[in-house]
Amino acid sequence: MPPAHPLATLDPGTCPRLALPEIQALAADDMAAVDALIRRRLASDVVLVNQVAEHIVAAGGKRLRPMLLLLAARAFGHGGADAHQLAAVIEFIHTATLLHDDVVDESDLRRGRKTANALWGNAPSVLVGDFLYSRSFQLMVELDRIEVMRVLADTTNAIAEGEVLQLLHVRNPDTDEAAYLRVIERKTAVLFAAATRLGTFLAGADADTQQRLHAYGLNLGYAFQIADDVLDYSADEAALGKHLGDDLAEGKATLPLIHAMAHSDPATRARLRDIVERADADALPEVIASIRAQDSLEYSREHARRYALAAVASLDGLADNAAMQALRGLAHYAVSRDH
Repeated sequence: MPPAHPLATLDPGTCPRLALPEIQALAADDMAAVDALIRRRLASDVVLVNQVAEHIVAAGGKRLRPMLLLLAARAFGHGGADAHQLAAVIEFIHTATLLHDDVVDESDLRRGRKTANALWGNAPSVLVGDFLYSRSFQLMVELDRIEVMRVLADTTNAIAEGEVLQLLHVRNPDTDEAAYLRVIERKTAVLFAAATRLGTFLAGADADTQQRLHAYGLNLGYAFQIADDVLDYSADEAALGKHLGDDLAEGKATLPLIHAMAHSDPATRARLRDIVERADADALPEVIASIRAQDSLEYSREHARRYALAAVASLDGLADNAAMQALRGLAHYAVSRDH
């Protein structure tokens, strides 16, 4: 957990920030340019590559990671073609991880649509994920910035480590909070941090500012993923765009269940451990009841809020402008969304 910060005693809404529609409007022109670049650079003379890649990219989603890079750059006065290209790199890396994740997790639904592996099979999904990784590296090499390549090489390596770490914890009821957070750091937070750090790098910000935006992105990534894991036990399934309880069905013990197991009576704890070991999706109502009995959703939400507040605290003292208010707004959005 990040250290307590004075903001933790305040309503995050008192910080100057933009709401999500305002953030999207602010970034709309840049995001349109990024989307156009993504579609141009997806092109391959291998038809199946085009079909699978277009399916997952066309699914849309929040495009949060490339937006973070663009906002971080804009906050320090930078925009233009190199920011658009690097934002596309970030989205290609993220999309590649989604393709691989869905294969590993045997998922059949993402953002309310059939996953690529459900439509074309595992092999094409893995190979097109590899194509997206390699295309992202082509794009970053074109920028000819060694610092960009270093950060993204380290980031993609950490993401791969995170995938393996998560695999080691599948059906493992002994997964504790520390292990859970190590997975989040590598699988989610490092790409958020790379996006915000590289945005400030393109803007020519000094090393201290780059580090502060890195800290912002890292904490935001933690907040976003913990909030996501809460939604897996509490959201409306239609709004969520995937099956409720997917984490349980995949044998993943996330923070709400980890907390419930740690604080339940011995008999309930033994039952929950057995459910995790068997990845028993049919036991979802029983698991939710145990999570609610231990107030584990609120415990997890509070963790997410503290990371979001730590993200906002990283921006203290930096120039205030619309892009900076958007970054603060995204920290609030990460923990207040319902899907």
